[in-house]
Amino acid sequence: MKPTCALTLLVLTLACGNACPQGAPVFLPPAASGTALTLTPGRADWTYPLGAPAKVRVSVALDPYPAAGVTLRYRLGPEMFEGPERTAVVPAEGLVLPVPAPPTPAFMRLIASADVAGQSLTAMATLGFAPDKIVPTQANPADFDAFWTRQKAALAQVPPEYRLTPAPELSNDKIEVSYLSFRNVGGSGVTSRFYGVLALPRGAGPFPAVLELPGSGIMAQTGARALAEKGAMTLQVGIHGIPLNLAPEVYESLAGGALFGYSRINLDDRENYYFRRVNLGVLRAADYLATHPKWNRQQLLAMGGSQGGMLSIMVAALEPRVTALVADNPGLSDVTGYLSGRAGGWPGLFRPGPDGAPTDAPVAPKAATTAYYDTVNFARRLRVPGFYFWGYNDVITPPTSTFAAYNVITAPKQLTIAPAQGHDMSPEQLDMVQQWVLRQLGLAK
Repeated sequence: MKPTCALTLLVLTLACGNACPQGAPVFLPPAASGTALTLTPGRADWTYPLGAPAKVRVSVALDPYPAAGVTLRYRLGPEMFEGPERTAVVPAEGLVLPVPAPPTPAFMRLIASADVAGQSLTAMATLGFAPDKIVPTQANPADFDAFWTRQKAALAQVPPEYRLTPAPELSNDKIEVSYLSFRNVGGSGVTSRFYGVLALPRGAGPFPAVLELPGSGIMAQTGARALAEKGAMTLQVGIHGIPLNLAPEVYESLAGGALFGYSRINLDDRENYYFRRVNLGVLRAADYLATHPKWNRQQLLAMGGSQGGMLSIMVAALEPRVTALVADNPGLSDVTGYLSGRAGGWPGLFRPGPDGAPTDAPVAPKAATTAYYDTVNFARRLRVPGFYFWGYNDVITPPTSTFAAYNVITAPKQLTIAPAQGHDMSPEQLDMVQQWVLRQLGLAK
């Protein structure tokens, strides 16, 4: 995959911030759609100045082409508010749909479908209008820093009681792997435990360190072993206070039972919101790495995607020993967006219901809590280099929300956009992340 940008992607990915203006995005060309229904915006990067005219060409690859054309069903409007379904006929030469320019920085999305050759096909194209000018809707509480200072002090009162259990089944001649657990804060004054998988390169060290943070869900973990084999001590954590090597049915039961909708648990109480315990557990995990005798005291990198992207930004903002971060599709970003009539971040808090009223009522206490946990407010406080990824077609962490967080970052930052991409990463992007990480850790060859 080759970049399409005025600057060379190779230089950008290898040296964050050295080859382009601060934060200038790098765009990857869209991959072939792989289906007969194709949406092609007028600009290769799918990005327009505010007020600029825009269009999307719709084409259907059929031979022979029906004389009456192909009936297209589509919705077109602001992302996550695309409006009612409409229809149009796509002739053999294709159909051009104008995209109305929004009055303020925003994303406009076309969702199209058609029945072609016995198959129901869908396609999506999301156009950005001055996305670098999107500003957060989320409040920045005056006592935000005091709140987290107090939470960290509460964590410090809980003895960690680290426990390591060897995992020979995950180890090899290059790395030694163990299951780690430690005490953490809990709810209403009780304590809990936090779990991870530690992978140490064999040898005396010292080594750079990586804290790998999980996306949403409840699942087993087996450690960031490939990165450890390259010479970094790694700690991959789970966030739910349960061991990471249980039977699959345990995680399935929790996902559909006790932990269903965990991102909303105690949302009306900032002192007991679900992510208070999560965030403090992640901070203790970073402290474990930073106090490990084999750490080189130079590089400690946090990385993750979606929920893990949010946690990477959080720990880099609150833990001064973190030296760099990677975040793709960061969740919990500008979650109050829906209260302002635009897309908000995962997990879709306050999104309007069928009657148009916001969900997650009563709104006021819950919105107040989110201000202390929103990625936007951690992003404001970043001071270390970061490498960021997402796509415009993401419906889990919509780009309006991720740009709201990215645009407030004043630390060195580099953003790579794959416009046609949804809530995932391609093998090419994963390789780019790995190369950037290895250079940050001093392990590149």
